[in-house]
Amino acid sequence: MQSLKIGLFGIGLDAYWEQFSGLKERLESYLSVVDQKLSAIHPEIVNLGLIDTAEKAFEAGSRFRREDVDLIFLYVTTYALSSTVLPVVQRSKVPVIILNLSPEAAIDYTSFNQMSDRTKMTGEWLAYCSACPVPEIANVFNRIGIKFHQITGMLHDDPECWDEITEWVEAAKVAHTMAYNRLGGMGHYYSGMLDIYSDLTQQYAHFGGHIELIEVDELAGLRKEISDEEITARVKEFYELFDVQEDCAVDELERAAKTSVALDKLVARYQLGSMAYYYKGTGNFDNEDTISSIILGNSLLTARNIPVAGEYEIKNAQAMKIMDSFGAGGSFTEYYAMDFKDDVVLMGHDGPGHIKIAEGKTKVRPLKVYHGKVGRGLSVEMSVKNGSVTLLSVVEQAGGKLMLLVAEGDSVPGPILEIGNTNSRYKFSIGARKFVNNWNSHGPAHHCAVGVGHIASKISKLGQLLNMDVIQVC
Repeated sequence: MQSLKIGLFGIGLDAYWEQFSGLKERLESYLSVVDQKLSAIHPEIVNLGLIDTAEKAFEAGSRFRREDVDLIFLYVTTYALSSTVLPVVQRSKVPVIILNLSPEAAIDYTSFNQMSDRTKMTGEWLAYCSACPVPEIANVFNRIGIKFHQITGMLHDDPECWDEITEWVEAAKVAHTMAYNRLGGMGHYYSGMLDIYSDLTQQYAHFGGHIELIEVDELAGLRKEISDEEITARVKEFYELFDVQEDCAVDELERAAKTSVALDKLVARYQLGSMAYYYKGTGNFDNEDTISSIILGNSLLTARNIPVAGEYEIKNAQAMKIMDSFGAGGSFTEYYAMDFKDDVVLMGHDGPGHIKIAEGKTKVRPLKVYHGKVGRGLSVEMSVKNGSVTLLSVVEQAGGKLMLLVAEGDSVPGPILEIGNTNSRYKFSIGARKFVNNWNSHGPAHHCAVGVGHIASKISKLGQLLNMDVIQVC
């Protein structure tokens, strides 16, 4: 997979250069500052310089297409004709961010008005008039149907502005990751769980990527090739990464280790970046033995940036991958119960958890039964780190279109259900009762992904880049 490429160009009017000495060089120096600051955020920048004629605009658009840029930053340095902007963006066919950045907080009016040469005064003003052509550009983009986003601020000493630019770059990185991600679907849907059934072609339409459908038999076959040495090494790793409880039997740990190593081989074979799985399984010992020992291995994969969703929830595997790509984690979760006394919602899930965002070390516990599923074996118990969190659901709406549903809250300390599952206590600014009502009203399906930090603004930008609606509940 090639890395994200960002296109950058500035705009100006060629008629100005002979009239106003030094103006072009000054504006090019501003563009150089933008290049340097963008490169500090992401190194792959294709900078085409100052575009000041329609001919150069067509050349720039073709160059961006050849370079396969994913996102364009249009830096408005001074007034420019919209005819010198449109061909660049129109031919590139990628999202565009308009940077309306003033070189300073304000013109020095006193010094400016004391200048004796009115031509030089006009040249000085033109170095500050980046806001001038933005309405013209916006008008043309809107009439032609080109979506754009704009950032208004200052070239220097404006952290709010540059934080926003950083978020756009981060969102573009996630969109790029999703476009090349290979998602494995192993097994089949949980029968009767109608909310998780998904149109896989719509996943391609909205996110890109590739979905590889895999049989459980293949994983079971790989297990037979695992050596005793590999099993021993993986059990040792379990003890290093998990808090393995004393009542976990050695044979169960070895069974889980064998499956974990086989999972790594399966992921490598198909170059998977995420996975969803479920297997009902009756009458096939190898498959049942495989699936009932899969939780620890899937937890390790999730911690290695290969999030795994249970119950074959493809939509939620996508949500988990988005959260993980933002560096927030992304653990599989659903409602467990409501605590009206403390005004919190208890949320978690059986199966794998994201051990890198756990509060303390994740416990491994033996279960005599997997509720509602065939099998028994080892499971993980963890809570998400106390502090700010974001919930994300990829929602399939009536008609098949996808949207992103987001909520920000906090993971708070307190008693959890010690049942060998991931579960946490979440508090929301609008209260537990209103959160549940508002979240449910958008038909999110009963699973979602939870990650650390408040990143709703980043997810909103991702939605805009992917042309997806984003609804934030709180």
